[in-house]
Amino acid sequence: MPATTLTRLAAAVAVCAATVFLPSGATATAPSTPPPCAAGTEVATADGPVCGVTGNGVTSWLGIRYAAPPTGDLRWRAPRPVTPWTETFPATTPGNLCPQPARQGPQQTDEDCLTLDVRVPRDAGPGPLPVMVQIHGGGFLLFGPHDGSHLAAAGRVISVEIHYRLGIMGFFADEALGPHSGNYAFQDQQAALRWVQRNIARFGGDPRNVTIYGGSAGGSSVCAQTVSPGAQGLFHRGISQSGQYNSLLGHDTTWQAQDCKARWPTETEAQRAGARFTAAVGCAGAADVARCLRAVPVERLLAQAGDGMKADSGTIGPVVDGVTIPLSPAEAFEEGEVNPVRLMIGVDRDDVQLPLPDTPQQYEELVRQQYGELAPAVFARYPLERFPEPSAFLAYRTIVADSNSVCPALRTARHLARQLTVYAYQVDNTDSPPAWFLDQGKPNGAFHVSENTFLYPPANVTLTPNQAAYGRQIVAQWTGFARTGNPTVPGTPRWIPYTPRDPAVMSLQPAGDSVLTREIGEQHQCGFWNSVGPSPH
Repeated sequence: MPATTLTRLAAAVAVCAATVFLPSGATATAPSTPPPCAAGTEVATADGPVCGVTGNGVTSWLGIRYAAPPTGDLRWRAPRPVTPWTETFPATTPGNLCPQPARQGPQQTDEDCLTLDVRVPRDAGPGPLPVMVQIHGGGFLLFGPHDGSHLAAAGRVISVEIHYRLGIMGFFADEALGPHSGNYAFQDQQAALRWVQRNIARFGGDPRNVTIYGGSAGGSSVCAQTVSPGAQGLFHRGISQSGQYNSLLGHDTTWQAQDCKARWPTETEAQRAGARFTAAVGCAGAADVARCLRAVPVERLLAQAGDGMKADSGTIGPVVDGVTIPLSPAEAFEEGEVNPVRLMIGVDRDDVQLPLPDTPQQYEELVRQQYGELAPAVFARYPLERFPEPSAFLAYRTIVADSNSVCPALRTARHLARQLTVYAYQVDNTDSPPAWFLDQGKPNGAFHVSENTFLYPPANVTLTPNQAAYGRQIVAQWTGFARTGNPTVPGTPRWIPYTPRDPAVMSLQPAGDSVLTREIGEQHQCGFWNSVGPSPH
């Protein structure tokens, strides 16, 4: 494929993939005068009193600091405690998006972004309530959390939605920053979870019943926290949605290695990348390299890091630093080095994060690019004549979903099920309301994190009766799992754990047609893909 064509396709998929996570509640800049608080909403947190607003069936407290602003000398350091306050803080406006490049919105540059939102159902009933902490997606590079009001009100849970450092601000590693640098994003997530442990009972929540969940990079974050020693005891359940999306063989054109199955860079590799970045921003020869780096304007850092695909982009994704992340999740899962939690793990049937072809020639060239010497075997298993038009699009969509998402998710479930209780699922809902970024003329199938439309329904989407029933079902399953550790609750089908002896996977379908199946591995040619995938070691 001509380089210009591939570049155009890669750029398009990077934007499209990322925009799945366009937040519905976050704002880039808070208004100068926040809205007034609603009567009776004052809560005394451990750091100071806050008051909130009501609406959409919930009481919300927005933009609460859970850590000190990581600015100045605190840039690229572990999150520090906030400075306590005594006057009531009006938590009525969402916090800043963390620094990120311009994609489907303006560039964000305010480093004062470590805040969270709390939403409590108005008709909560007796408590304490289970707590669901949302870790947003966006390739660890973009966006912020979704408004969890619907999940909280419909599922009778407390929703906590967190902002965490992204990209070069969240993952940059350089030996000048001290040993084990990088992974500030995961440390931020843990600081938010510690805030939950200290404070959520004051909002009616149960600190002994905390579920973390999220899609794509949020799903990968669930994997990361499952293996991080620093997260032990901070949460009890996790839901990893579409946390498998890097290319199987590492030939990515969209994200640095970061998903649940990828081999993450070692500390040494990350520091080498950091040294190139440091030189590129003019700090390599400074008397105090760390001070020089902390003085570089955010705009310059974001421009140099870009999408992370240049040799001098630095590390804008997870690092095996030996402390926060001792092992890549895939390796830790294989070795059983995990925190004692319950998990739900799944992907969408047609989960794709790579450019898709329009012609047979593009199909052949993309297969050769991604699979190299395996291409003949791939062609033999996915011949174009077995697919209706647009055959090139459908065949490659199927290959990428099978190799990069579906089969790795089943493999992850199998490894984790030796140590933990795991519920596995596949979204087979191929008629979700179309995401605005998709090519509406193409058969996109069950696309990446399509379930988010139902967990955070946009106001302008009208669901068919089939889809409305599906939405009620998955909200009940997600919140039911958070409440009891079992997604089998009233209004949902029976769902049993995945085990090596009984690899039961819930096929999530609209109209009340979801069903347990053991055939997904065979349908997606997982015997082949598991035999050719690289070891996580």
